[in-house]
Amino acid sequence: MCFLFSTFARTGKCHVQTIQLCRRLTVEWMNYMVASRALRKVFISIKGIYYQAEVMGQVITWLVPYQFAHDHPTDVDYRVMATFTEFYTTLLGFVNFRLYQSLNLVYPPKLDCMADLNLKPEDEEDYAMNSESYLEKLSALSSSLSRVVSATGEDEAEVDQFPADGEDLDKLQEREKEQKMQEAQRKLFEGQKFFLNREVPRESLAFVIRCFGGLVSWDKSVCIGSTYDATDESITHQIVDRPSVDKQYINRYYVQPQWVYDCVNAKILLPVEDYFIGVTLPPHLSPFVEEKEGDYIPPEKLKIMALQRGEKPEEEEEEEEEDEGEDVEEDDDADEEEDEEEDEEDQDDEKNLKQMEVQRSMGKSLQVKVTPGKMKVDNPVRLEQEEKAEEKRLAIMMMKKKEKYLYDKIMFGKKRKVREANKLAAKRKAFDDAEKAKKKSKK
Repeated sequence: MCFLFSTFARTGKCHVQTIQLCRRLTVEWMNYMVASRALRKVFISIKGIYYQAEVMGQVITWLVPYQFAHDHPTDVDYRVMATFTEFYTTLLGFVNFRLYQSLNLVYPPKLDCMADLNLKPEDEEDYAMNSESYLEKLSALSSSLSRVVSATGEDEAEVDQFPADGEDLDKLQEREKEQKMQEAQRKLFEGQKFFLNREVPRESLAFVIRCFGGLVSWDKSVCIGSTYDATDESITHQIVDRPSVDKQYINRYYVQPQWVYDCVNAKILLPVEDYFIGVTLPPHLSPFVEEKEGDYIPPEKLKIMALQRGEKPEEEEEEEEEDEGEDVEEDDDADEEEDEEEDEEDQDDEKNLKQMEVQRSMGKSLQVKVTPGKMKVDNPVRLEQEEKAEEKRLAIMMMKKKEKYLYDKIMFGKKRKVREANKLAAKRKAFDDAEKAKKKSKK
């Protein structure tokens, strides 16, 4: 609600003081997220941008609307919304105060002295009035906040972790692994320097990049708070959302904005080749969907999972395609050989039958041959599977009526999920085949 009111225009629908208060509180909240690096997931949707953060062990998800001009509907009672907003602003103000204290930050937030000097002060009056210029610098999210001077400067000692009551050693190792992944994700953009073009969503990208340790700036004519120009040779990535750029530098990557969000959700730096200027972007997958066993997993998600494991999916895909082509050829050759052998066997059988019929018609006795039999070797794996299947069938037969009903419902749900996954896989295969046909026709 606070983020929604902070985007409202200063019209007669809402009080100007409420809009200003919501804007100030949301900027303080985003600055805390940057300082604590608590952001975990981002998703771009039609409604807005979904963010998810972990604050003191609590998972918090909120929605930020896009910065578009609002056409206030007439059938909405803004007085009721303002009543709820008054409660949320009071709550968020107290929460921000306690969170800033937990990180030893000054509240109300103030820019660090060195960071304030680095900000470009030229023509501040062109961007905002004197009373609002400081809030605009805070909302730029390009500089760090000042901290309260602590009495002790000693480093915090690492706390030993022991398994909780009833927790296995495997679970403890999984938890430690997750913590290491989170620490690596917090430093995702450390050492990276970004420059934002004027056509990209500046506030969202600056917020996400700063939450993961990256440096970000933009052209000084776009907004107050830029720290370096586009001519800086230390820039590693330039975020562009247009078909082409007039002047390009060799020592930096020119990528589309989706690369930043996909890297955050994948928890690794994805290959930039799929996000270059003018390239058709891969699907933006939702990080809030967790696939279970038997669910359909898109190929793009499988590719990201392979990258997380340190594999190279592109080379594997090419090898698989070549292997598939070779396998198809080998299968065709084998099928032809099998057909020829079957035809020869059929011809031999027909000849033997004809000879037996001729001998019968002439009243001759048929020759009887005794051939030694071959010992059939039982497969222990197959026998074990048959035993388990028989035990399962007997267990189902011994179920009570209610248990049998629940079991049937569970199995029906599993089968339906498998059918849906197979249907989605078939649709995706048909789509990929159509795309390959289009590429071949263009060639």
